[in-house]
Amino acid sequence: MNKVILIGNLTKNPELTKTSNDIYLCKFTLAVSRKYSRDGNRETDFLPVVVWRGQAENCGKYLKKGSRAAVFGSIQTRSYEDNNGIRRYVTEIAADEVQFLSTKSEGEQQDEVFDDAMKAVDDDLPF
Repeated sequence: MNKVILIGNLTKNPELTKTSNDIYLCKFTLAVSRKYSRDGNRETDFLPVVVWRGQAENCGKYLKKGSRAAVFGSIQTRSYEDNNGIRRYVTEIAADEVQFLSTKSEGEQQDEVFDDAMKAVDDDLPF
């Protein structure tokens, strides 16, 4: 099974384009903090997300740099040949659904609430 659920903030404004077949494509990078920290500093992963069709159009219209979003989808890997003839590989999140959680100013305040909620859930787990 290949299923991903992420909550994070956009690192820059999303890029909305159309394919030659008039299908919307939206790309953005989601910054997701890890649950654990090393030496008291929490690490962050920057994950590329790809969204298609109507959902892509909505992401392009309503998301912006700093927006908090939940992404539901799967991990996909693709390859291409660059201008120098070298095979390059890309791993990205293919989003099936994107939920808009906040704008940047709201997101900064909600980060603390979300972190506290996750700590409470973790404390209740038996493993």
